[in-house]
Amino acid sequence: MGKDRRPQGGLWHGMEFFAWLRLLARNHFAVSPSRLPSALGITLLSPVNTALRWWQALRFGRQAARVQIAPDPVFIIGHWRTGTTFLHELMALDPRHRCPTTYESLSPNHFLVSERFVRYWLWFILPRTRPMDNVRVGFDRPQEDEAALCIRGVPSPFATVAFPNRPPQNPRYVDLEDLSPAELARWENSFRAFLKLLLFKRPGQLVLKSPLHTFRLKTLIRMFPQARFVHLVRDPYAVFPSTVHFWTKMYEAYGLQRPNLRGLEDYVFDTLTAMYERLEASRARIAPAQFYELRYEDLINDPAAAVARIYDYFGWSHFPAIQPTVAKYAERAKHFKTNRYELSPELHEAITRRWAAYFEKYGYKTE
Repeated sequence: MGKDRRPQGGLWHGMEFFAWLRLLARNHFAVSPSRLPSALGITLLSPVNTALRWWQALRFGRQAARVQIAPDPVFIIGHWRTGTTFLHELMALDPRHRCPTTYESLSPNHFLVSERFVRYWLWFILPRTRPMDNVRVGFDRPQEDEAALCIRGVPSPFATVAFPNRPPQNPRYVDLEDLSPAELARWENSFRAFLKLLLFKRPGQLVLKSPLHTFRLKTLIRMFPQARFVHLVRDPYAVFPSTVHFWTKMYEAYGLQRPNLRGLEDYVFDTLTAMYERLEASRARIAPAQFYELRYEDLINDPAAAVARIYDYFGWSHFPAIQPTVAKYAERAKHFKTNRYELSPELHEAITRRWAAYFEKYGYKTE
């Protein structure tokens, strides 16, 4: 199959005008010359997104605000490149589950009023695969909610993708711990508002996936006391190069600057360390019956069995009804080839040393 040459719609084309202007101003309009056409396209679309957001609010705002988020969501957490996307797709096969779709996450301001038109007339704007790992892309595929929050104008670390050569964006919104009460309330209200829009469109058990939520257990369990968490872990020697590759491809594909990638490796090292310090500090707040841990290697080895164990752990009795669908999807996934990486001795030693606590905690060998 030849290279997919269809235009990529980009992450930022769904932003409304004021959120887009704030993002540019906060980064001193430091758009690289080669990315100016993309920035111009986003700018031209942003007033349309604003008008559609107002229209959606006028038509459905009151009804959506009355939606109850019940039962509490299921959160798939863990570091980037630990299998969270694959598990999200497997969980989305259950018709009882409600996962944000790619269209809803990339057009979170107006998907209730725009999706029918865009899906019919602009189906070609999505690439066939993701730039970082060749996973299939589609409007209906499950997507993480952090992208939606960022595009809706909520302060988010995800905005770093737009300006990768600037300092990391919105660092206080990684774990939410240092926000003022007013800032935290605004974040929580924005998060709930997006989830209510999803459930207004189609009810179900919310299943949400975002590595950043691994930092936020304290806030999430307070917001949703009966939430369940599925935590994935993976061999650090695979996680590190895969994560570096992930961010490199994200910055190249969706950044508004030509990325220089300076400091990226240290950023990956520091992020995992901080993530698991925060997780360990917050984990005691969650009842053991609401927290399930899964190794990536077990998920890949037998996806259907791994999902069955999750259902059994949480007391969900309906897995047999979806087992054939999960098994069929898992069989197709066997043909997907993951990227392979060679580690230099120096990098191998650095991973062993800097992530020693992760190796010990989750039982991965350092040979």
